[in-house]
Amino acid sequence: MKSLYKLWKNNRSLIVFICLMSVFRSAVADWYEVPTGSMKPTIVEGDRIFTDKMAYDLKLPFTKVSLLKISKPKRGDIIVFDSVPANNRLIKRVVGIPGDTIEFNNNVLTINGQTLDYTQLDETIVSVDQNEDLLGVKHQIRIAKHASVQQSFAAIVVPDGYYLAMGDNRDNSADSRVIGLVPHREILGKATRVILSLDYDDYYLPRKNRYLTKLL
Repeated sequence: MKSLYKLWKNNRSLIVFICLMSVFRSAVADWYEVPTGSMKPTIVEGDRIFTDKMAYDLKLPFTKVSLLKISKPKRGDIIVFDSVPANNRLIKRVVGIPGDTIEFNNNVLTINGQTLDYTQLDETIVSVDQNEDLLGVKHQIRIAKHASVQQSFAAIVVPDGYYLAMGDNRDNSADSRVIGLVPHREILGKATRVILSLDYDDYYLPRKNRYLTKLL
C-alpha cells in the first residue's frame, strides 16, 4: 500500500492526465490509422483519421453502451466501426440507411429506384476515378477496369438499425458485400478529416498536402 501511495504521490499529475486522455479517446474523439487502400482515392494508406465518437451516440467510456442517441449516420458519412464478422476495425462510407432499397449493377448504384450519376475524372491502365453523386453527397470513387465479383449485387432493403457500407475503392474493399450490413451498435464514430499522413512508400515521410484535409 505504501508503494502505491508513493507512486500516486510522485506521479499523480501524469496518472490523472493518462486517465482523462483515455476517457477522451474512448468516448469523445480518437484517431484511426488506415492500413489499406480500400477507401482510395478519398483515404490512402498511412492516413491518420480523426474520428468524432460523439457524432451519433454518447457512450459509457470503455464500453459500447449508448447513454444517449445524438443522431443517426447519414448517407455519405464515413464511419469507423468494429466489425464482428471481419474481426477488425474498418472504415467505410455509408451508402444505404434504414429503409433504403439498394441495387448494384456493374459498379453503378441504384438507391430507391434512382440510378446515381457518375462523372469520369482520372484514368490509369488498371483503374478509373469517378465522381459519384450519392443523392446529394458528391465524392470520388475508384473502380477497376477488370471484371470483379464485387461489381454487382441484387436489390436489398436495409432494415432498421443497420447500414450498408462500401469502400470508395469499389473493387478492392471488404465491405457490406463481404461482411454484411453494419449494425449501429458496431459504429464507433464518424471520420471527419485527415490529421496527418505518412507515406509508406517514401520512408514514412509525412505527406504535407494531406495535413488536416477534410473528408468528403
